[in-house]
Amino acid sequence: MKRLLALLLLALPASAQDRRSGFEDMARETQAMQRDDMQNPGMLWVAEGEDRFNRDCTACHSEASMRGVAARYPAWDEATGAPIDLAGRISACVERHQRVAPPARESQPLLALTAYVAHQSRGLPISRPSDPRLAPALEQGRALYGERRGQLDLSCVQCHDDNAGRRLAGSTIPQAHPTGYPLYRLEWQGVGSLQRRLRGCMTGVRSEPFAYGAAEYVALELFLNDRAAGMLLETPAVRP
Repeated sequence: MKRLLALLLLALPASAQDRRSGFEDMARETQAMQRDDMQNPGMLWVAEGEDRFNRDCTACHSEASMRGVAARYPAWDEATGAPIDLAGRISACVERHQRVAPPARESQPLLALTAYVAHQSRGLPISRPSDPRLAPALEQGRALYGERRGQLDLSCVQCHDDNAGRRLAGSTIPQAHPTGYPLYRLEWQGVGSLQRRLRGCMTGVRSEPFAYGAAEYVALELFLNDRAAGMLLETPAVRP
């Protein structure tokens, strides 16, 4: 009976088992780097984002008002009638209210501001999407997560659910919970967004990635956050 139960548990996707942040799969030295804000290189982006926030955003927002914001994104955007991620919201706010050209996706200014805002929610649980208008995008994200892609004909499920915890090219395959973005990746030697990581996965299976800011990425993030609901935010996380 115990053996049967163990086999059934192994068959469950990562979202139904005990969930693990990628932090738990890292070497102790990398964990220590994330824990110590004086060593965590992602804090340089947070500090730059704080400077930009204090210079450009405090006419409308306070630091305290940012607490919990990142835990609720992606969210519904009334202006466009579509889901929007946190970086998209910041860009839209810059364009609509500061009346200047918005920062480009994956640019230093946008990563810094996004990291700063997300950092204000560090330690808070990710919220499950509750707006019914998000339901179609959530289902789109679920479908994309399970869709085989590229010349290698692989899906996200096959790596991050079916083989999570195993090793690939010397690295532990994580469960792919988006708890720390924007995060500092040692491979990148810099901070990057979840969309950058998703693009890396797509090119890794030899699939054509979507353009930065594409609705498909927002839908995937929405599903991943639903899958990770209740897990604590770590921004800025550090990863190998």
